[in-house]
Amino acid sequence: MCLIVLAWRAHPSFPLIVAANRDEFHARPAAPAAFWDDRPGILAGRDLEASGTWMGVSRGGKFAAVTNYRGAREPRAAHSRGELVARFLENGQTPGQYVDLLSTDGKLYSGFNLLASDGDELWWLSNRDGAPRRLEPGIHGLGNTLLDAPEVDAAKQRFARALETGPAVEPLFSALSEARIVNPEYGTRCSTVFFGRRYAERTFSSAGAEQDTLHYEF
Repeated sequence: MCLIVLAWRAHPSFPLIVAANRDEFHARPAAPAAFWDDRPGILAGRDLEASGTWMGVSRGGKFAAVTNYRGAREPRAAHSRGELVARFLENGQTPGQYVDLLSTDGKLYSGFNLLASDGDELWWLSNRDGAPRRLEPGIHGLGNTLLDAPEVDAAKQRFARALETGPAVEPLFSALSEARIVNPEYGTRCSTVFFGRRYAERTFSSAGAEQDTLHYEF
């Protein structure tokens, strides 16, 4: 299960704090987090099969992330879900405008959940649910069903405990560790932490061993 836990306007110094696990087939090629050569305003990992991303931020202060909806894999979907994140990060639309557009265009994609923020607003949209939702302050969690489903309750509690003394990279990585999947074919490829202007990504091997940890401040 992919996992995103976040605190939205729940900390006095950081409007948005995010910790996330990306679970994917190990055979699917991907590049680690970096500023993209062809879109230098985007900082994100990159899916090298479809050229999109699962999570990223922009120099302009935007954040977006997407998860697949469990069991929703339409082979004839017109577009890759990874486009949803990259497109929002580089356009001039507010999150509300963007998800409103996707309320109509969402059928072009396989099942997804999208989170999008510009620092002023945070929205969630799924093409397996109803209308887009502007999120209230608090701690939220997203897996591969709908926002704040019971399956993410334990992760939200660990995340909240990690924030009790203020956000820090290693405690937030630790809060994600219990949710990691270790499997030679499909498992947790990386964990990502984002708050303020700090962005950190830690990758894992198919055997679950820690690999590189990248830190960005921008």
